[in-house]
Amino acid sequence: MRWEYVNFGFDNLIHRKLRSFLTVLSILIGIAAIFALVSFGFGIQGYVDEIAQEAGVDKLFIQARGTGAPGTDDTFKVTEDDVEFTEKINGVAEVSGVYMKPIDVTRDKKTKYVYGIGYDVDDARLVEQSFTVEVVKGRNFRKGDDDKIIIGYNYQIEDKVFEKPVLLGEKLEILGKEFEVIGFWETLGNPADDANVYFTKEGFESIFPDSKETYGYIIVRAEQSVKADVLDDLIEERLRKHKNQEKGKEDFFVQTFEDLLQIFTNVVGVLNGMLYLIALISVVVASVNTMNTMYTAVIERTKEIGVMKAIGARNEDIMFIFIFEAGFMGMIGGIAGVVLGWSIASAGGAIAAASGFGSLQPVFPLPLVVGCIVFAFLVGAVSGILPARQASQLKPIDALRYE
Repeated sequence: MRWEYVNFGFDNLIHRKLRSFLTVLSILIGIAAIFALVSFGFGIQGYVDEIAQEAGVDKLFIQARGTGAPGTDDTFKVTEDDVEFTEKINGVAEVSGVYMKPIDVTRDKKTKYVYGIGYDVDDARLVEQSFTVEVVKGRNFRKGDDDKIIIGYNYQIEDKVFEKPVLLGEKLEILGKEFEVIGFWETLGNPADDANVYFTKEGFESIFPDSKETYGYIIVRAEQSVKADVLDDLIEERLRKHKNQEKGKEDFFVQTFEDLLQIFTNVVGVLNGMLYLIALISVVVASVNTMNTMYTAVIERTKEIGVMKAIGARNEDIMFIFIFEAGFMGMIGGIAGVVLGWSIASAGGAIAAASGFGSLQPVFPLPLVVGCIVFAFLVGAVSGILPARQASQLKPIDALRYE
């Protein structure tokens, strides 16, 4: 009998094509929004996890407590003296000071304003691990490469930084001095970072002689047996005493790599939460629409219900038919929503990649696909419970008399 009820439910949905379509459409929109947003959330989380794995959780950053990007506020600074002192602290394996300042890059009389980053060639591996990148074309720095630069990934792409791609061996003018391009870094996933220019320490000092040994930030790698969050507090305490500063009034701060990732994750989480809330509102609207559709179906089929009950249909049989119809519309809406959501997310990921945001890519794990379809089915089925209950409680005589 249940299979007969299923066929009966199918016939009713097909008989009311337009109403069924509109109900499915309302569920489809909500599920598509949820699927697309959550897929980007999974993608961003995967990107963060990948960075954490590549960079490791043993990195810390000492930065001047100024405003803006590191190296842009001369009121506060970290110096070579801070590097040398930090290097002597127990638990510290490696330390490297990194220069960072805004620069202008000129090519064919066109100037772009980007960030220049300089570091010691001997510390190249530590810097690359911290940035989670490596040279993908050309070569890395060697001793004596003071008139050479490695540039970001986007310089290779037409109309990203300059009108035409920059080539290996080409010379760019930076603050009035020419530097030869010897390599390109792999993409960092956003347009600003992918337009950076990298110098040797000596090369950077040649264009900023007044900033010698005044760094944008200091990278620290903890020894294998030392936890970064423990070393964080130790460095802050020792360096504060070394600089003779009061607690809470330091001109610097120390952050672990995990702290930086957590800040990024929290910001993304808040944004995702707001977007999920908007998507859930559309699902609630779809649920109300489904309930309204099923109530209308009960009124239209009152005599039909009376006939069924008169020939022996039980209350639970009537409930099954209406809940099945509502759940089936939800499931169809869920499947279509997943397909639409996948299309939207894929297109969004392609647009983001083309715009230079390679890190903003969706991920479509199987649990997300199945979860959205099951969720849509449950939304439909739950929305049909009250109308189904009303239908099941109709008395056969009253239903048959209904006009």
